[in-house]
Amino acid sequence: MLAWVVYDISKDKLRNKVYKLCKGYGLYPVQKSVFVGNVDTHEIDELCLQCDGIIEHEQDSVYVFPMCKNDFRAVKLLGQAFDKKMVSDEVKRLFL
Repeated sequence: MLAWVVYDISKDKLRNKVYKLCKGYGLYPVQKSVFVGNVDTHEIDELCLQCDGIIEHEQDSVYVFPMCKNDFRAVKLLGQAFDKKMVSDEVKRLFL
C-alpha cells in the first residue's frame, strides 16, 4: 500500500527520530517533513504506534495517509511538489 507521512514536530531531536523511523520503513523523503512510499498495512500501524511514542502530543502532529494505487495516481502535485535534492528516481516512478 502506498502512504504519505506528513509531520510537524517542534524539537529537532524528536523530528530526527521520526525522520529516521520513516526511512527505516523504506519511505522516501520528498520534502523536509513529508515522506511517501510503499508499506504494508501492519507496518503503517507499527509506524503510527512508534511515532505516537516519540512525539509531544500537546504540540506535535503526524499524519499518515494510506492510499490505494488509483487514489495515489489521482493526487495533484502543483508547483514545487518535491524537493528536487531529496527525490529519488524510485519516487518519480510512483507518479508515472
